[in-house]
Amino acid sequence: MKSKRIAILGSTGSIGRQGLEVISAQPELTVCALAAGSNWRNLASQAREFAPELVAIADGAVADDLRRDLPETIGVLSGPDSPADLVRRTRPDVLLVGVVGSAGLEPTLAGIECGATLAIANKETFVMAGAIVMPAARQACVPIVPVDSEHSAIYQCLLAGQREEVRRVTITASGGALRDWDAAAADQATVEDALKHPTWSMGRKVTIDSATLMNKALEVVEAHWLFDLSADQIDVVIHPESIVHAIVEFVDGAAVAQLAAPDMTTPIAYALNFPHRPTRKVAPLDLGAIGQLTFRPLEGRFQRAVALGYEAIRRGGPAGAVLNSANEAAVEAFLAGRIRFGQIVPLVEDVLKDTPPDDEITLESLQAAAAWADRQVAERLEALKAI
Repeated sequence: MKSKRIAILGSTGSIGRQGLEVISAQPELTVCALAAGSNWRNLASQAREFAPELVAIADGAVADDLRRDLPETIGVLSGPDSPADLVRRTRPDVLLVGVVGSAGLEPTLAGIECGATLAIANKETFVMAGAIVMPAARQACVPIVPVDSEHSAIYQCLLAGQREEVRRVTITASGGALRDWDAAAADQATVEDALKHPTWSMGRKVTIDSATLMNKALEVVEAHWLFDLSADQIDVVIHPESIVHAIVEFVDGAAVAQLAAPDMTTPIAYALNFPHRPTRKVAPLDLGAIGQLTFRPLEGRFQRAVALGYEAIRRGGPAGAVLNSANEAAVEAFLAGRIRFGQIVPLVEDVLKDTPPDDEITLESLQAAAAWADRQVAERLEALKAI
């Protein structure tokens, strides 16, 4: 098999580190580029180990520190535009997008320009700009292989039938760190409480999204764009064991599920090796030891959060960009101690309902909508301080 050149955006984050773990076990995969936000020490350590052609650091203030810590054979780019520049210069075979939030959008578009297979763990790119990314990828004949465990599962299950034979898909949710807390207790949960995920090891922002279930609102929108599904073809259920990642039901009543241990290296390895499955040294799935797989419908605060994803699909236009940006700002405010956990979803809901209509869908209009949402959250936070 021909060696694949991999570029990783967000290499020092959870997805990036696990991507490098997968690559280190497969000699046929090589790293051509690494990009990080501000963690230059970890980026330098990764670069010394994997010897990419180029690295990029978004925080230009630490670029000189990074350069001094690397051999001259490794080029260094810096600044907010450096990840997209990195992609264009190295033209990887596969681009693993592991950055969090809207920062993944422009490098993803650069990957499409270069014809790279997109291994996307950044759901926000599709929530914000699915209307731009998907047509561009189709026109360029660029494969998009999702890395989100749920969307990777849907992708794999869809191979069992034709697209027109799909009745609906079901996305599962662990329920996060607070799934057994009542609404009053969850409202007062601390950052530490919300970061104690029972089954997954993820970054801080994604873990908070899992606790609010805003991650499922975003995943509903992502599924809408990735798989061309209407809102009424997408369902979400609570599945505490995190073994069944998605179910695809076909028109004949057959339902195909994808099962795997809650380990992100599995969907990452699938995406990096697509269209082949790599042989990996992982423990077999022992259903007897697991004992039972349980499911329950969304209720209360979980239902309220996920409903925002369906609302964004219904509204269309810039609503996805508003949903994503408002949620990013609200989570940041919670992590900074400026709002309670229970205020995250109502704050996002409040901004989304005020989304101004806009029939023009361009990258600039979506970025403007995201900036508007960010300002709206800031204004509401100031109003809360005044109460």
